[in-house]
Amino acid sequence: MVTPHKTRRPDELTMEVLELIGDVVSRFYADYEEAAAEHALTGAQARLLSLLSLEPLPMRKLAQKLKCEPSNVTGIVDRLESRGLVERRPDPSDRRVKLAAATDDGRRVARELRDGLRFARAPLAGLSDEERLALRDLLRRMLDA
Repeated sequence: MVTPHKTRRPDELTMEVLELIGDVVSRFYADYEEAAAEHALTGAQARLLSLLSLEPLPMRKLAQKLKCEPSNVTGIVDRLESRGLVERRPDPSDRRVKLAAATDDGRRVARELRDGLRFARAPLAGLSDEERLALRDLLRRMLDA
């Protein structure tokens, strides 16, 4: 006979950490939306542009990274393309696949978006290199779990 898995209620420290993570995420998104609005972009458009400023990506991969439907990505790319921030080009390894890529203007706007993010910049700058490395490593461990 299989006994049901008993879920333990999180301890106080875990609950406090979860609350703090939620607050950080909320403030980061609010800051990101504000920076995007300064460029007349939605948060989703800004996130997509930021991804494309790193490397051209196929629509399906963009949808996976943004955790949305490919049809949504198509609409976002269409709007960014009409503003000259993104272009579609054939994938050199498979010409049937279209890649979305940031234009020079798109990379400039993405850089300005990153520079416009104010939340956490000062608090992170107040941490030592060792503390920032520890925080980075802990966040990576959480994401890999």
